[in-house]
Amino acid sequence: MSQPWQPQYNPGHQQPVPQQPPGPPQGFGAPPAAPGQFPPQPAYPQQGPYGPQRRSGNPVGAFFLGFLASVVVSLVYSGIVYATYQDQSENTVFVLYVLHALVNGAAVGALVGLVGHRRTGAHISGAIVAMLGAFFGFTNAVVFVTMDAGMYAFRNMMQADALIPAKAWWGNGGDSWPISLLGLVVAAAAAWGLAHLVGRTRR
Repeated sequence: MSQPWQPQYNPGHQQPVPQQPPGPPQGFGAPPAAPGQFPPQPAYPQQGPYGPQRRSGNPVGAFFLGFLASVVVSLVYSGIVYATYQDQSENTVFVLYVLHALVNGAAVGALVGLVGHRRTGAHISGAIVAMLGAFFGFTNAVVFVTMDAGMYAFRNMMQADALIPAKAWWGNGGDSWPISLLGLVVAAAAAWGLAHLVGRTRR
């Protein structure tokens, strides 16, 4: 049998205070939020910047600077050959050629490493430039020596076969072509190795 409805006593006709839901037990979870406030959000660890990091170094500048150094070293070598070719033996020619390839590669590699830093493309371009410098240094020396005999001799050489300087570098059909290849290998190895060594210390 239901009881008759009875009005609840509320002095002053105040609004009833809403009851808060029971909070978690003592020692568990975060404290309950006050009425009208949002509960605190959990903190997440800071994330690093998205995307690949920008790599340092200027491969284009390294290429052009290495090319300029190679041209200068090659011209110096050609000038030395031109000034001393009458007193050079065959072995001296080979030694100067390999030594020039080493110096050319070292100069190119040092500059490429300084400017290109750790860029692999810059190191590869430096090795190629050094090999070209070793080759053209020898062929330019042949041209200078031919011009020493007069412009008529130079003109005859160009009319007969413009590839005579390149054939002289290859040994003119003799057995000195391994020395020619050795110079290219030395130039490339010096440029690549020194560029990698110097570029590794750059940031």
